[in-house]
This record gives sequence, C-alpha cells and structure tokens, in this order.
Amino acid sequence: MSVSYKPVIWNRTKMIYDGVLLAGIVIYILTFLKAGPLLSPALRDIDLPTQRMRAFGSLALLMLTIVLAIGPLARIDTRFIPLLYNRRHFGVMTAIVAATHSYYVFGWYFSYSPTPQLTALFTSNTSFTSVVGFPFELFGVFALVVLAVLAATSHDFWLSFLTPPLWKAIHMSVYFAYAAIVCHVALGALLDRHDLALGLLLIGGLALLCTLHLIAGRRETAADAAASAKAPEEPWIIVGDLSEIAEGRAIIGASPGGERIAVFRSKGSLSAVSNVCSHQNGPIGEGKVIAGFITCPWHGYQYRLEDGCSPPPFRERIRKYRVQMQGSSVLVDPEPLPLGTKMEPFRIPAELLAAVAGSAKLGG
Repeated sequence: MSVSYKPVIWNRTKMIYDGVLLAGIVIYILTFLKAGPLLSPALRDIDLPTQRMRAFGSLALLMLTIVLAIGPLARIDTRFIPLLYNRRHFGVMTAIVAATHSYYVFGWYFSYSPTPQLTALFTSNTSFTSVVGFPFELFGVFALVVLAVLAATSHDFWLSFLTPPLWKAIHMSVYFAYAAIVCHVALGALLDRHDLALGLLLIGGLALLCTLHLIAGRRETAADAAASAKAPEEPWIIVGDLSEIAEGRAIIGASPGGERIAVFRSKGSLSAVSNVCSHQNGPIGEGKVIAGFITCPWHGYQYRLEDGCSPPPFRERIRKYRVQMQGSSVLVDPEPLPLGTKMEPFRIPAELLAAVAGSAKLGG
C-alpha cells in the first residue's frame, strides 16, 4: 500500500522480480538469435532483421501466455501467489516486447513504402474472403492496441480513477488480445512457413491455458458448493467448522447469491468479511492477519477486523458480516452490513478454543 501515487514504488521484491524478468528477456532474445539458426531450419536461411522480428514476436506470445497462466496457477496452488504481486510489471513488459516486434516489422516491410506506413499496412492486403492470405496483420494491430491500453492504465491511479469494477473489466480484455495474437500467428507465421517450435508454443500454450482455467474454475465451483450449507436459523449459512480455521487464517464460504465470504480467526475471535479486496478484487480469504490487520495476498492491502476499513490515511473498505457459532460450526449472516459499520469480532467460547487446541496437539 502507498499513501501517494508514484510511478513505481521500488522495493527489494520488485527489484528482484523485474531483474529476473529482464534477464529472462535478454537471455531469450540472445539465445533465439545465436542458437536459433543452428537448431531450426526455419531460421537458418533468413536475414537478421527477420530473425529479430520473430524473436520479439515469439517472446511476446510466450510472455502473454505466462501472464494469463499465473492467475489460475495461483488458484490451484498457493505457491504461485508471489508471482501475482507484480504481475502488472510483467504485463507492461509484454506490451513493450510486442511493440518492439511491431517496430521491426514496420522498419523492414514498410520503410520504402510510397504511402504512410499505417496506411500501407491497412491497404496492402484486403483478401478478407480467403483463409490463406487473410490480412492477419490486423489481428496483430488490435492485440498491440489492447496491450498498450492495458499497460498505460496499469498504475493504481487509473485503478482509483476508473473504479475497481471498470478497471477490472477493461483489463479483462487481455483475453481478446490473446485471441487476436493466436489468430495473428496462426494465419500468418504458421501458414507462411513450417516452424515446429512456434506451432508448439501456440497450440501448446493455448491448450495449457484452457486446461488451467478449467481446473481452477471447477475447483472454485466445487468449493463454493461444498463450503456453505443452510443453517437452521435461515438465512444464516454454515461456512465450516472452527477446527478448519488456522490462527490468523480464514475459511471461505459462499452466500446463496454467490458472494464469497471469508471468516478469519485471530486472537480467540472470528471476523467475517467480503472475500473481494477493494483494490484489485484479490482473494482476501487467501491472505492472513498481520499485525492485527487482514492482509490481501496480492498487494498487501490491509483492513481492520472490526469494521473492514483500511487504517488511516488509506480509505479502502470491504463489507463486514455477522458471525455466530452453533457448537463448533461457524455461521454467517449472508446479508452484509453497511460499509464502515463497526462490529467487534465474535468471541469464541473458551471451551471450544481449548477443544480445538487439544485436537491440534493430538493431530501433531
């Protein structure tokens, strides 16, 4: 979290993240240009400018595939969550790599065009009724524009100015950019030449992303269905058992309307809040209580247990819910309290805490 907007708030983690990212880009480009012609017949007999185009183009495809894989991977295995912390840096760098690819394309194919380069790009090929020869360049231009818009609006200023729902909706267009790049490569480079490595990257990456998103989606749907059951005192719902909640952590339930609710246990008390972080819709319930504050695992945004508000001078807020217990079952009223409503955490009966601590020792 930051009190004021700055271009980049550097810290050790960001430096390591970006350093590894830049090193990976340099290594890929150098390997492609130096070793590629020795290993691939598709690169052996082409000129250096074309090799550069293909190096940055294939790298942009690879990077965008990784960016889109990070989300479902983090849902499937929490060990991938650290990759989410600075994923926007990864996205901005992907846009820069894609722009470099287009720079080399314009510089090689349209340098001596008697008409302006953009005009030549849009008018040189109009074979819209044919698959072979279809103006695949248009898909590339569309994808580049989308990536540029996402990179330009990636800063938290735009997140606040546009509001999180609108910002999130805009940034979901990255999937349209990926679809356009798939069409751009499939109708262009893959039809133009036999390149096994590029084909594997395109088809394998697409299959991987579809598989990861399906697995993550099915797991979350199953978890939502199993996590919450109707309590005898409707509309209250049972989100789980006290023994399932580790100290400083949460379990996640779902209201009948689909809203996810995270119930945290901290210092002998329970607090229920919305599972959606107000910063970037991160999964609050996958975070933990740090120094007395619920802390989002994505970017460290924090909220007080008693009212769901960020500590001053921050102004972010998440909804609170009422909590009670029946035996060791944890119940939540799915009707949220008004934003900012103060309600002290629910005190867990001492005998239940002792029973949970005893069972934990036996299990250990």
